[in-house]
Amino acid sequence: MLYQLKQRRTAVFALALLALVGGLTTGRDIFFNLAYMLGLLLILSFFWAWINLNWVHLARATRVRRTQVGRPLEERFTIRNTSIIPKLWLEIRDFSNVPGHKTSYVVNNLGPKRSFTWRTITICRERGRYQLGPIQLRTSDPFGLFPMQRDLTPTSNVVIYPITFDIYQFALPIGVLPGGDALRRRTHYVTTNAAGVRDYAPGDSFSRIHWPSTARRDRLIVKEFELDPMADIWIVPDMAVFSHITPRQAELIGESEPALLDWLGLEDFELPDATEEYTVAVAASLAQYFLRHDRSVGMLAYGQSNEVVQPDRGERQTNRILETLAVLRAQGNVPVSDVLHAESHLFPRGTTVIVVTPTTQEDWAASARQLSRRGLRLVTVLIDPESFGGRRSGTKLAALLQSSGMMTYLVKRGDNLSAVLSQGYSRSNSFTV
Repeated sequence: MLYQLKQRRTAVFALALLALVGGLTTGRDIFFNLAYMLGLLLILSFFWAWINLNWVHLARATRVRRTQVGRPLEERFTIRNTSIIPKLWLEIRDFSNVPGHKTSYVVNNLGPKRSFTWRTITICRERGRYQLGPIQLRTSDPFGLFPMQRDLTPTSNVVIYPITFDIYQFALPIGVLPGGDALRRRTHYVTTNAAGVRDYAPGDSFSRIHWPSTARRDRLIVKEFELDPMADIWIVPDMAVFSHITPRQAELIGESEPALLDWLGLEDFELPDATEEYTVAVAASLAQYFLRHDRSVGMLAYGQSNEVVQPDRGERQTNRILETLAVLRAQGNVPVSDVLHAESHLFPRGTTVIVVTPTTQEDWAASARQLSRRGLRLVTVLIDPESFGGRRSGTKLAALLQSSGMMTYLVKRGDNLSAVLSQGYSRSNSFTV
């Protein structure tokens, strides 16, 4: 298209030059008039396109910078003509890489000192960290002789968290109580374990002020606390590349306007046919469940990079884990059993370790027994690769783990994760389905 416009401009310039040569050669007025007219057309067209592109202000407002798969990403754009000359047409091209996020627009007849606003709502389909922008403004004169563009390079990022499912009751190993030795770790939470006092710092709650010490020292003194003596919970998603099944075809939400306007609740969203996405969704759902129950949760994963999120509580820890899972990919080269042995120093005796893995290798059962003998409380959530088109099933490994007295959940493609993970566990069952 751009090449055709350049050809058109070249043709007009060539005609103007030929008319001028014809006028100089023959001396006839018609050739001079034609040369002047075509020259004036070129000059006016250039300035028209240049004015169209300048004295324009574009504002981009993103409602949230962090959203979730299955939730909407909403943006509002406002373009303003700051001159007294109307703009014939302006094309706004957005080069954001958010899947399915179409924000490009064409604005026609933007009057002097006027503005135009449009809104874009996209249902998030894929987790990850994506870039918003850059934006390119394009315009031209009415004859299409001088197409011009201006690049707006500022960019920003948006993080799309993985989808999570509500878990109503996740069974931990029977007979394990959430107790243990004091962790001797300072925390900003108020607990029953007072560790000492220190000077007041901006942001400290007034409820933490220790008034007797404040009166003695004649300055504000606050109490310090240690974490409650509760066993940590570590969630370990298996991100080894050789453990996962490549998706056959992601089942994405349709792009129809009615679907967008209906807001498409989470129950309408289906996970892609990939063990990687099921593994991440299960890990995210478990982290959300335990953090909502005020447990201290950490996460360990070897994907495209080694990720270690130290145990903590609260909404901030939820966001930290979900943000890590948003960008985590199954590109690791270390089996999950080797990951646990390499990072064994992170797990004191009594720690609950929940491994989410699509492996069918029976040597995982031997590794699990070894970890259990070290005093760790192990729970395995198996993502059955056979239901995703794999050749081997996880049923045999699930039965082998249960025969060793270890809690095991088996998840298959298309399962309702809320129902599967919320089912109670009994030793009479080899695994939950």
